[in-house]
This record gives sequence, structure tokens and C-alpha cells, in this order.
Amino acid sequence: MTASPDRLAGTVVIVSGSGGGQGAAEARLLAAQGARVVVADVDDARGEAVAAELGAAACYHHLDVRSEADWRATLDAAVAAFGQVTALVNNAGVSTPPRSILKTEVDDYRAVLDVNLVGAYTGIHVVAPAIVDAGGGSIINVSSVNGFVGAWGIAGYVSSKFALRGLTRVASIELARKGVRVNAVIPGPIDTDMLRTGLPEGVDVAKAMSGAVPAGRIGTPDEVAAVVAFLVSDEASFCHGGEFAVDGGYLAGPVGYPGQ
Repeated sequence: MTASPDRLAGTVVIVSGSGGGQGAAEARLLAAQGARVVVADVDDARGEAVAAELGAAACYHHLDVRSEADWRATLDAAVAAFGQVTALVNNAGVSTPPRSILKTEVDDYRAVLDVNLVGAYTGIHVVAPAIVDAGGGSIINVSSVNGFVGAWGIAGYVSSKFALRGLTRVASIELARKGVRVNAVIPGPIDTDMLRTGLPEGVDVAKAMSGAVPAGRIGTPDEVAAVVAFLVSDEASFCHGGEFAVDGGYLAGPVGYPGQ
């Protein structure tokens, strides 16, 4: 079923980390379904390009998710451009090239948590009161299958994504009776630049990861965006504290023998 182009009419949403990859796909789909979107990113050139592509449905604002002042300025810009904010997508995230705990400096580990976890917390802290004041809405935190299972060499990323699931549950409990739904999206291997972080040039990561996914392929940013759009919409009105996997069956278990 194709969603109506006015499915999200009246929605004003901030999408962090939307200058590329999953975030850009989310911004595009939300705008296509009638939302007004604040494209927020630390990379001004990429973020401005996405906003320009979306035209009157979007505006751009610089956002370093580690900065509470940046979050407050982004919220102010959203209200000035489109009116009351009713949704937030905490999409921004980083990882580091795979390196064991023994060889990863503490500051490097902390830097990943500051973006992926503290950044999302700060976004909720700043934006959730505005959503409450608007009469309610939706917050989506983008976690990962690595918020359920570990992976060699990315302790910061795994730790942050596990913790983001916990943050989602606490926020959902605290905000549900204020009219705000808080849920998590759990992407599996998705065809973005992050999937290739730190890998040697020439490695066919899509082929390698496809073998570990029951669906037999990696996902696309648009497939993640579709679930985000559902959770922003009123169709998800009874979804609170949920975890929505977009993983091709990755978390169901190992593929084992790919028999007929």
C-alpha cells in the first residue's frame, strides 16, 4: 500500500544527521508524505544540499548533537520556519574503524558515546517539552542490531546502541501520558557509508554481510525511512517503547545451512 502524500500533513520534524545516508532518506520520505522537515547536521554542505532538494518542505540548520546550545538553536529555527515541532528523529550516529578494546583510547570510546547516546539524550531533553506543548507527537531513536549483539572492534558503537534502547524505554514511560510516543528503530546492515567504516578498499561489504542476513541481502536507507515515517504517523498511535527491527531477519538467528 502506498502512503498518502498528505499522511504527515501538519507534522514538523527535526531529523538529526540528515545530511546523508539514512537521515537523508528519512528527510526525503517524511517531506514526500507532507511533513515539514528540519534537516540538521554537522556537515553544512551536505545538509544544505538535502534541504535545497526538498524545497519549501524543508530548511537546514547546523547541529552538533553534542551541544545543548545547538539543539536549542535548531529547535528555535524549526519553530521560526514551520511552527510547533511535533516529532524528532534521533538519527545522528558515528562509529570508528574496528579496533579492539585493548587498542582503543578511552577518549575515542567516549567520543562515540557523546554523539550516539548523549546526543540523543540531549535532543530528547530539549525537544520533548516543545512536542508536549504542541499537543503531543513522536520521538524515534535510531539504534542498531548492534544494540542487541556485540561485534568485534566497535565497543563504543555497540555500547551506545545498547544504551539507546534503554533510554528509549525510560523516555517512553516518562512521556507517554504527556502525549509523546517514543520508539526505537533497529536497522541491520544497511547500504550506507558507515557500513564501510575502516574497511580496506575493495572489500565487497554488501556481499560479505548478505551471507549473514536471512533475507540474503543488506537493506537500503529507504527501507529504514519507511519504518521511521510509520512511527511518526498517527498509524503508530499505540506504539510506545517499541523496538522495530529493519534487519532482514538478522536478529532472528544465524542463517546456518541455506537449504531449499
